[in-house]
Amino acid sequence: MGPKEEEEQQSPPRNFWGNTPEDEEAYHASQGIKSTNSFHDSPGGLSLFARSWEPLPPSSPRALLFMLHGYGNDISWTFQSSPIFLARSAFSCFALDLPGHGRSQGLRAFVPDVDAVVDDCISYIDSIRRRPEYRDLPCFLFGESMGGAICLLIHLRHLTARRWDGAILVAPMCKISDNIRPRWPIPQILTFVAKFLPTLPIVPTADLVEKSVKVEEKRFIAACNPLRYQGRPRLGTVLELLRVTDDLSSRLSEVSLPFIVLHGSADVVTDPSVSQTLYDAARSEDKTIKIYEGMMHSLLFGETDDNVAIVRNDILAWLNDRITKQLYLWGKHF
Repeated sequence: MGPKEEEEQQSPPRNFWGNTPEDEEAYHASQGIKSTNSFHDSPGGLSLFARSWEPLPPSSPRALLFMLHGYGNDISWTFQSSPIFLARSAFSCFALDLPGHGRSQGLRAFVPDVDAVVDDCISYIDSIRRRPEYRDLPCFLFGESMGGAICLLIHLRHLTARRWDGAILVAPMCKISDNIRPRWPIPQILTFVAKFLPTLPIVPTADLVEKSVKVEEKRFIAACNPLRYQGRPRLGTVLELLRVTDDLSSRLSEVSLPFIVLHGSADVVTDPSVSQTLYDAARSEDKTIKIYEGMMHSLLFGETDDNVAIVRNDILAWLNDRITKQLYLWGKHF
């Protein structure tokens, strides 16, 4: 390989799919879907970037999926691969960049109040569900990593109302893994310092791309994301995630919605044993767990293409089964 070819091979791609087509709209059209970009005004006064991915006519959406990304990530790079896949199977998918992430307003990767983030997500979801064309469609939550924890927190806000037809939880952050959790006495020191400097990005932790993505070529693509937060975690963010996940892990027995939880056995970012605890503790009558031997944190992008296809097809099969059951019950009722 000559110097020019080697330089081209190592140069950052313009998009997560590569350099052609250059135009995002053309890429979506080539995948047989349509996509829109917008901004949502959050209850907290921030402008949050949002996207949709939907099937092209004559296909009609069979259900709505509200999708939430993980810490430091966004919805415009590799995250898109999942809603594109699902939109091709006639699901209308919606997502927003969480505050401080991607193209949304807010200090980069600063999450001082997860409860406020839950309010933002509910506000956005309700704005979509109010549209006449979506009112009668089944609604599912979908979350990766921190987004999976937020899905559960959204559900726990409305335990007395059947607002969701199910949730897809991909390597959910129900508890910070001991493998990346700061060791004593660091948490105690950080708690003291955070009272005065909550936005300080000094928390020592492993690189999440290295710990999440198995395939080297895909690791390079993930690292090329121009919107990915690459700094150290901020004090206030780490303490808030520790607080929220500790609280969430104590409330797993309250989870009652249908769900599928998917986790790699080799995940060192979020703990697969906590997903097993969620499955065992949840009061949900309809619950499914998939633990994939040897897979890491990034199940839907960072694995080999064959492994990604296995996880995707498990998610699609679970969704199809829930929708078929709903149609059957609807037919019996009428």
